[in-house]
Amino acid sequence: MIWSNNFAYAVGLMTSDGNLSKDGRHLIFVSKDLEQIKNFINILHLTSKVGLKKGGYAQVKKYYFVQFSNIKLYRFLISIGLCPKKSKILKELLIPDKYFAHFLRGLFDGDGFTYSYWDKRWKSSFMLYSGFVSASKKFLEWIKETIKRLYKISGSINSDGKSAYQLLYAKKASLVLIKEMYKNSYDFFLKRKRFKIERALSIIKQSAGMLELVDRHA
Repeated sequence: MIWSNNFAYAVGLMTSDGNLSKDGRHLIFVSKDLEQIKNFINILHLTSKVGLKKGGYAQVKKYYFVQFSNIKLYRFLISIGLCPKKSKILKELLIPDKYFAHFLRGLFDGDGFTYSYWDKRWKSSFMLYSGFVSASKKFLEWIKETIKRLYKISGSINSDGKSAYQLLYAKKASLVLIKEMYKNSYDFFLKRKRFKIERALSIIKQSAGMLELVDRHA
């Protein structure tokens, strides 16, 4: 397999919402976003049909999936650290530094999040947080250390008290992380997540301009 921006993104998607079967050849990718399924299919040039499956306890078929057979890709993913039933045992993956940001964007589109709010304690302070969720703490520790090494920012890992962990980045670090993940506008990404980020960035930019204007007239 040959690494590229798009392929690294697809690997990120597989890491978050993909599964390797035990037969050594079949792979499945699941998402509630049809756009995400289509991106995955386009990157890997798949001809498989998109199906629907039930999600959790819901009786309504609301999750899209694509299942296919590719021994070469299967073995490649095994060689970089993925495995069947990976959720809780996932550890370090062999991702080239050159493509890590694109892998990270794929992981973010699958298992990442952002949230933002006005901090009432500080004047014109709009907070933006971003991060990743995983059932494997060791995997998040690897993500955290790689991000620190490559982008010089620090995050924190917390437990939800049940079965998952959260790697979180606060405002300044979050802005750096977002910049790295989306530095090429022509690459694949999930539109609804990018739109949410752009909306938050617009508020931050506007609030910074308002603060500068107040300072000038103070």
